[in-house]
Amino acid sequence: MTSRYRSSEQLNSLSPRRRTVVKAAAATAVLAGPLAAALPARAADAAPAFLHGVASGDPLPDGILLWTRVTPTPEATPGSGLGPDTEVSWIVARDKAMTDIVAKGSITATAASDHTVKADIRGLEPATDYWFRFSSGGSDSPAARTRTAPAPSAAVSGLRFGVVSCANWEGGYFSAYRHLAARGDLDAWLHLGDYIYEYGTGEYGTRGKVVRQTEPAHEIRTLADYRIRHGKYKTDPDLQALHTTAPVIAIWDDHEIANDAWSGGAENHTEGAEGAWAARQAAAKQAYFEWMPVRPAIAGTTYRRLRFGKLVDLSLLDLRSFRSQQVKVGNGEVDDPDRTLTGRAQLDWLKAGLKSSDTTWRLVGNSVMVSPFAIGNLSAELLKPLAKLLGLPQEGLALNTDQWDGYTDDRRELLAHLRSNAVRNTVFLTGDIHMAWANDVPYDAGTYPLSASAATEFVVTSVTSDNLDDIVKVPEGTVSAVASPLIRAANRHVHWVDTDRHGYGVLDITADRAQMDYYVLSDRTKADATSKWTRSYRTRSGTQKIERTYDPV
Repeated sequence: MTSRYRSSEQLNSLSPRRRTVVKAAAATAVLAGPLAAALPARAADAAPAFLHGVASGDPLPDGILLWTRVTPTPEATPGSGLGPDTEVSWIVARDKAMTDIVAKGSITATAASDHTVKADIRGLEPATDYWFRFSSGGSDSPAARTRTAPAPSAAVSGLRFGVVSCANWEGGYFSAYRHLAARGDLDAWLHLGDYIYEYGTGEYGTRGKVVRQTEPAHEIRTLADYRIRHGKYKTDPDLQALHTTAPVIAIWDDHEIANDAWSGGAENHTEGAEGAWAARQAAAKQAYFEWMPVRPAIAGTTYRRLRFGKLVDLSLLDLRSFRSQQVKVGNGEVDDPDRTLTGRAQLDWLKAGLKSSDTTWRLVGNSVMVSPFAIGNLSAELLKPLAKLLGLPQEGLALNTDQWDGYTDDRRELLAHLRSNAVRNTVFLTGDIHMAWANDVPYDAGTYPLSASAATEFVVTSVTSDNLDDIVKVPEGTVSAVASPLIRAANRHVHWVDTDRHGYGVLDITADRAQMDYYVLSDRTKADATSKWTRSYRTRSGTQKIERTYDPV
C-alpha cells in the first residue's frame, strides 16, 4: 500500500424536546446481555478474541498510539465489569507480514479499563508506514497499517486527510468509512465529533425510523452504558476497516456525552431524574478515553496540537468541557464577554499556537461552525424544519447559539488576534451541522462583505445523521435546491452549502493550497451504498478566501 505526504446537534426535533426519562440502570450483567447476544458465539472455554478491531491515533514523528479491546471470556462484554486480567502483547513492524519487527511489548487488560488497552509507541521513524498487531492467549488481532508524522523540520510536499463527523448507528450504515478505507492514500483521518450518539433506540434514527438497532436500548447515562455503546459502534465492519488503514485524530462534540452539552449540564440531561451531571460527564469521558486512540495533552479534554513537518500545525479543540450554557436567541447575552465557548485557558493556548506557528498552514479541528450564519428570508415551509435542525426559535431569528454565533466575544477575540498578528492560512475544519459548507470567515460578521476574511472553513456533512431533507421528508436534493441560494444570499461569505446529503471529505494540502473534496453517499440506509465526488473548494496560500475548483485531487 502506498501513501504520500501531501453541532452541537440540535436534532431532538424528531421527537419531543425531552424523551421519557429512563429509569435507573439495570445491573451490569443485564446491560451486557444484548451486546453479548449480538457478538459472534464462542465456546465457554474459547481463547481471547479481538471482537472490536484495532486502531491507531495521534501520530507523532517518532510514535503512534495503538488501541484494541480484548474479550478474554464470553461473558466479558463491554460494560459488564466481568473477565479476568489478561495479558495482551503487541508488535510493530515495517511490513504487513510482521517479519521486520521494530518494536514489541505487552500490557495487562483489566475489567477496570473495560479490557481496553493502549500502547504509546515511541522510537519510530518519521513519515513512515508501519504495521501492528495485538495477540493474547494464542489469538491474533487483524494486522493494521498506521503512519507516523513527518519530522518537525521536514519540508513536506503534501498531506491527505479523510474528514468525517456525526455517525449515528440507528441512522444507517457507515459506508463513508468503507469508502475512505478503500482509498489507501490517507496519512490520517479526522473525526470532528459525534463518533457515537447517546440516545435510546427509536429516539433518533433516519426520518424517524431505525435502520439498525443500537445497544443498550435505553439512553446511555452510566459508565457501563457508555462502554456498551462504544463497544457496539466498534463492531461495525466499515469503522473497523478504516481504523486498520490509517491513524485517527479525534475530538468529541456533544453526543459523546449528551445533546447540547456544556460545562454544567446538557439539554439532554435532567438533573436528579437522570443522575448527577458531573457523574454522567465523568463516565462519558472515561469511556471515551478507554475506547478511543486519543492522547490527551490535558487530562479530561481533547484539546491538543499535532505537527506535520513544516507544512501543517493541527490544533484540536474541546468545545464542550469549558463552555457557558447556551442562551436563547435574541436576549443579547450572546455578546456577553463573561460567557465563553472555549474557556480562557484553551483560547489563550489556541491564540498562542496560531501566532507562534512556523508552518505553512494552521488547521483547527473545530466541532461547531465558526462562520456566522443568518437564516435570512426563508419560506415558512423551509424555515420551520431548518429551525428545528439548528435548534433555533421557529420565528426565524438569526443565530444558532450552540455554535460560535452564541459566543461572539470569543470569536471576535480570536479573529482580531489573527488580524493583529497577521496570522495567515488558518483553516477551520468543522462537523456537527449535518450539512456541507465552504466558507470564508469574516473578521467582522456585522459588516461583511465589506470586512476582509480572517480565515476559511470547510464543514463536512454527516455520515448518517439526519439532515434537512430528512426532517422535511422529501427526496434528497429538493430542499437544498431552494435553501442553498437563500442561505448564500443572506450570508455572502458562504460559497456553497448542501443541506441534504450524507458523506465525507478528503482534505489535500500542499504549500500552495488546501483543497477539500466533498463526497456523497448513494443511500445511507444501504450497507452497500456507493460514493461519488460532488464538489471541491480550495483556499490558496495567503488569500484567506475560498474558491471553487472543478476536479478532485
